[in-house]
Amino acid sequence: MADKTVITPQHRFKVLTKLFEAGFKSEKDLQSINFQNVFRIEGLTVQDMSIISELQQYTKSNKLYSYLGGMFDEQHNE
Repeated sequence: MADKTVITPQHRFKVLTKLFEAGFKSEKDLQSINFQNVFRIEGLTVQDMSIISELQQYTKSNKLYSYLGGMFDEQHNE
């Protein structure tokens, strides 16, 4: 069964803040986050890690702005 948890834009920005505080400040830095170094970021939840994965995906496809604004929420929740 798929997780139906709604991720709000506010939660995405909280994750971005955690990433900036941990030293990940550019798209290149975001893409460098992997299984080993994600656990070095203090205070991340499993849901936060899911958001990081989505941030990486949407940054690669040049759709980060739309993702952060919630444009893709309806598509993911169907």
